[in-house]
Amino acid sequence: MTHRFRTILWAALLALIPGAGFAAYPDKPIRLIVAFPPGGSTDIVARLVGQKLSERLGQQVVVDNRGGAGGTIGTEIAARASADGYTLTMGTTSTHVIAPAAYPNVKYDPVKDFTPITLVATTPYLLVVNTGVQAKSLKEFIALVKSQPGKLNFASAGTGTTTHLAMEMLKGAAGIDIVHVPYNGNGPANTATIGGQVQALFGSMPAVLPQAKAGRLRPLAVGTAKRSPSLPDVPTVAESGYTGFEVSLWLGFFAPKGTPAPVINRLQGELIKIAQSPEMKEQFERNGAEPLTTSQAELTKLMKSELDKYSKVIKSAGIKLQ
Repeated sequence: MTHRFRTILWAALLALIPGAGFAAYPDKPIRLIVAFPPGGSTDIVARLVGQKLSERLGQQVVVDNRGGAGGTIGTEIAARASADGYTLTMGTTSTHVIAPAAYPNVKYDPVKDFTPITLVATTPYLLVVNTGVQAKSLKEFIALVKSQPGKLNFASAGTGTTTHLAMEMLKGAAGIDIVHVPYNGNGPANTATIGGQVQALFGSMPAVLPQAKAGRLRPLAVGTAKRSPSLPDVPTVAESGYTGFEVSLWLGFFAPKGTPAPVINRLQGELIKIAQSPEMKEQFERNGAEPLTTSQAELTKLMKSELDKYSKVIKSAGIKLQ
């Protein structure tokens, strides 16, 4: 038996052993695509978790911000990447539920083109206003908007994002007329609201919490069913008279479809340990998020359920994206 034949035979045998070819994973840096600009909730959570994942894997996790088109540009790049475990993406309610439901020509399928790994966090949406707005509560804000129909503006992280749909849901519940001004991510939307170019923003908590605590934005209401531990004195929208109102953002890790199971299992195990660690729980709470982990099946089920929910909101609001 020649040396070359023995080498080929050994390689073939290794291929039959599950995970045998991935024992050294990872042996080079991992790219983590974030489909939004720096400074938003997705970017904040991705960097917090990515740093810890780097430490646990012994390889650098490099955050690659690819914002634009409601998160679809970066997510499409991730979907088309090599399925070798060296490209991951931070998927969210916006990228894996709302965008596929809102954009008729989106070039990826959140279920067919990705392998879910696990959720790592969930965060409430927080309604904030510019400090010059004459409203100190949700009730006063609704009354103000109703007194000037079509005159006040609200920012979002982009048309069809959760920040947009959260306000559309409030518009429907409260019967108000306020004009949508989309921006390219939470960071620019925050800046516009602080600067007074728009009056309000229903932003994801990690992105708006620092400005709210610093007094640069005034928090009026939380979108989740219960109050946030990060702002315990701020009531929920439901408490303020709109029973059943609930909107939040979940954030998780996804890999391109076809990524080997041993790699997915390794990443899932590490990410769950990171998200559930006391240190990460503390960092999440400081940023207005809460740890939440799932199995692959649970994450797929959640996506399918929310696709149905938000498709109805999009249809009701008459949102049409190109």
